[in-house]
Amino acid sequence: MMDLLIKNVRIVETGATSDPVDILIEKGIIQAIGQNLAASKNTQVWDFENAHVSPGFVDVGTQVCEPGFEHREDFESATAAAAAGGFSTLVCFPNTNPTLHSKSEIRYVLTKTADCRVRFLPVGAVSQNCEGKDLAELFDMHAAGAIAFSDGSKSVQDAGLMYRALKYAQAFNGLIINAPHHKTMAAGGQMHEGLMSTQLGLKGIPSLAEELMVQRDLSLLEYAGGQLHLHCLSSKKSVAMVRAAKKSGLAVSADVAVANLCFTDEKLENFDSNWKIQPPLRGEDDRRALVEGLKDGTIDFICSNHSPHDSEAKNLEFPYADFGMIGLETAFALCRTFLSKKLTINDLIEKWAVQPRRILGLEIPKIEVGAAADLTVFDPDLEWVFSENQVRSKSLNSPFFREKLRGKVLGVVKNSN
Repeated sequence: MMDLLIKNVRIVETGATSDPVDILIEKGIIQAIGQNLAASKNTQVWDFENAHVSPGFVDVGTQVCEPGFEHREDFESATAAAAAGGFSTLVCFPNTNPTLHSKSEIRYVLTKTADCRVRFLPVGAVSQNCEGKDLAELFDMHAAGAIAFSDGSKSVQDAGLMYRALKYAQAFNGLIINAPHHKTMAAGGQMHEGLMSTQLGLKGIPSLAEELMVQRDLSLLEYAGGQLHLHCLSSKKSVAMVRAAKKSGLAVSADVAVANLCFTDEKLENFDSNWKIQPPLRGEDDRRALVEGLKDGTIDFICSNHSPHDSEAKNLEFPYADFGMIGLETAFALCRTFLSKKLTINDLIEKWAVQPRRILGLEIPKIEVGAAADLTVFDPDLEWVFSENQVRSKSLNSPFFREKLRGKVLGVVKNSN
């Protein structure tokens, strides 16, 4: 990789922000940190006003779409979108074709992305083809490099299968990730069940559809043991249940999608299908509970919930459109734009860069001389407009085009994997 000198940048790490310093990186290694560092002729120089640097962000649950759905997203476009959003590591879900359900697919992802400028960590499927029937080859995938196990966007409906996955993964200290969503309770639902769904005449998805699965998974965890991560909580009661489970000593963690932290179901009043996401945007009480849960540590980190779809899947009448929006390029900016009064810059670094690695058992990058560079450089206050003609993702299913946002990622610096 290129040699780089980052000038006049504040280092943001857990609980602290430094005065401006220069950081010299050569061959992917931090060589010096100090004042007025000199660059050689072949060294690229970054000198931004109000620049900050932190350990590289991590996104958990990214839908990368390759193999099989490359028309929506592929490794190259996901790399570009991730870097633009500040993510040096993507923990990618297995909902591809073929599904990431054996060591062959895990090795494919790791081999295909070995030279990418962001790191891809594949999540192996819990069940064959993510169909929720037969347990997949968890141990083989673990040995091949799977970072965790989940059926991704397809919530595990069968309690027996979830129980077996929790038990089996204990043999190698594996983490099971589940998105709590009870299909039969949510059948035909288009948005959060509440006053807004009634006004719009759309069938609702009750909070109970999530809460039943949260309670089930916590009960199974208590019975079976193991490690459980609940992906994309969205309801107030779910937060309360996870808080109680943590206090009782269960090995449970959770995340929340940035859109659910920032917005409510009122965004759907104009039937914009880009706001049709899973889990759905819920009420203001739920949104506030999610923010408080994040602040007090009940919810461990934030995810982008990046779900690319082509125009044929989104530019439809609302009931026929697919769920999901792209999120990698706007996730950090949305936090700074809508949550700055609740979450400081240091809070955001903890939730984007530190906590995901702790939950996944990954080393947290250090910003010190001799360390491999794994950095995100950003201006927390720079205002910018998210432009449709500058988007890096292959898909354009975002409601934020032409919106003025605050907080801009300036670059990602990542040593080789």
